[in-house]
Parts: sequence; structure tokens; C-alpha cells
Amino acid sequence: MIWAVLALLGVPLWLCALAIIALVLRNRSLRKRPGNMSLRVQRPGRHRWTRANALWVSDVFLWRASPAAWAEDVHHITEVRPRAATPEERKKLHRLAADPAIATMTTSDGVTFDVAAAADTRRALLGPHLRDTPEVDQAAV
Repeated sequence: MIWAVLALLGVPLWLCALAIIALVLRNRSLRKRPGNMSLRVQRPGRHRWTRANALWVSDVFLWRASPAAWAEDVHHITEVRPRAATPEERKKLHRLAADPAIATMTTSDGVTFDVAAAADTRRALLGPHLRDTPEVDQAAV
């Protein structure tokens, strides 16, 4: 349907195909970065979880919501608190795993947001703050 509308507006289909190929290749390059995590982010004041790709650079957490988002959100994280998922969160995050790893991150500005990932990426989710979380059983992580 969108192709028909674009063709009627005079946009060449080859231009649309190039744009789609660029987005697919960009998404692939995001997923292949060293240290990349596929996760979900719940922004402050929002109820929906946003799909994202993220990584840690020292104590800075970078994440991008989609390949079409040309800029990454960059946050200096001062604290990461792992927590258990509520039943409602498990229902919304069922594609990650039966028991997703969830962490509440606090930025240097005092803003907090939640991040969820598959259970096997629990260590990577905590990043450099892994040693600062005594409530996490290091053997279980």
C-alpha cells in the first residue's frame, strides 16, 4: 500500500528500495557491535517498553531505539540496581525470556529508567556497576 502511495506521489521505487536497504544494513551493524545487548528500555513517564540495542562505554550507557533513530541516547550512569520483574512486566517482556533481567539505572542528573534484557545477559546489563551491587549473588550472575 505504501509503495502505491509513494509511486503516485512520484517518488521512484528504486529510491525507496535504497532507503530500506540502508536501514537494514544499519540495523545489522548495530547488532554486530562488540559488547552489544538487545534489550528493552522503559523511559521515564512512559508505560511501554521500547526495543533497543545498547552498550556500555566505561560508565556511560549508550542505546539506540531503532535503526531509523540516527542519534543514540547517551547517559552517564551513577547507579544500577538489579531487581526482579513483576508479573505484569513478565507478561510485557515475554519475548526476552521467562525471567528477564531488569535493572533500574540512575543517571548523573538523577533521572531513573528501567532496562530489561534476557537473563543470560544479566552480567552485561549491569556493566561496570556489577562490582557495586552487593545484593546480587555473584555466582548467580
